[in-house]
Amino acid sequence: MALVIPKESYSGKIYNVQLGSGAKAVTIGGANALPFLAFEGTFPNKPAVALEVTDIAPDDWPETVKKAVAGSASNPVQWAKFCQQSGADVVALRLIGTHPDQQNKSADEAAKIAAEVAAAIDIPLIILGSGHADKDTQVLQAAAAATRGKNCTIGKAVEENYKTIAAAAMANDHKLIAMSQLDVNLAKQLNILLTQMGFDKERIIMDPMSSALGYGLEYTYSVMERIRQAALLQNDPMMQTPVVCDIGANVWKVKETMAPDAEVPEWGSLEDRALAWEAVTASAMITAGADMRIMRHPGAAAKAKEFIAELMG
Repeated sequence: MALVIPKESYSGKIYNVQLGSGAKAVTIGGANALPFLAFEGTFPNKPAVALEVTDIAPDDWPETVKKAVAGSASNPVQWAKFCQQSGADVVALRLIGTHPDQQNKSADEAAKIAAEVAAAIDIPLIILGSGHADKDTQVLQAAAAATRGKNCTIGKAVEENYKTIAAAAMANDHKLIAMSQLDVNLAKQLNILLTQMGFDKERIIMDPMSSALGYGLEYTYSVMERIRQAALLQNDPMMQTPVVCDIGANVWKVKETMAPDAEVPEWGSLEDRALAWEAVTASAMITAGADMRIMRHPGAAAKAKEFIAELMG
């Protein structure tokens, strides 16, 4: 008697969201089954890998990842080109220099950099604020206007500023990242609020927050699982947006990616250990259902792309 593999039936589907324009535009989403269960559904678009660029040289990044960006960190335009040459599907420009505790750069300065980066590459661009809710409101409005026509992704819209940032993304025809605090209900609530103000739900990308390997990864994974189950099994339209995980920002601040060899010789080479920490974190998020992840080390990003190719193959 032949073995019959039981199959789950799904009533929902993840929205297709196109990032960028032209020949190198990237589409994410589109799955109609739980991650990589190809015998139950289809996965028309592979998960995307974005490499992070900052508008100022990042003082708080470990030397391992600074070295990996080949000395281009002092110039965001050159850095973005380097990321494209390194095989990134998307560039994520983080405007950390606008934070009041950093250089407190103006919205106009940030917009100029965003426009220059957008003009220098032909892969999609994500434009992220510094994480300061009030300042991001000004900065992302200006950056969205300066990159009008590029179909960028603007973020992150949070509960404190989503109305202004969503309005800027909508007015300038961009996509939007909506971030909540590791809670399925909060993620859904923010999407509902965005759609109530007229933002198309099929232009939203959810960021449910992510964690590094060994630092709450299991909880992040479970939240993403529940988001996917709500989207596909319960056919909840507010949960059917693609998901992005901002991995690099979490990975490159933990001790395993920073402690020198001499301090913990039993952990092995710092460079190999740190790269593996980001790659394994990315792999976990991929299997949880993330449609895109933002990473920092080109070598780790390459490993993540190899993993995706194996899963898709």
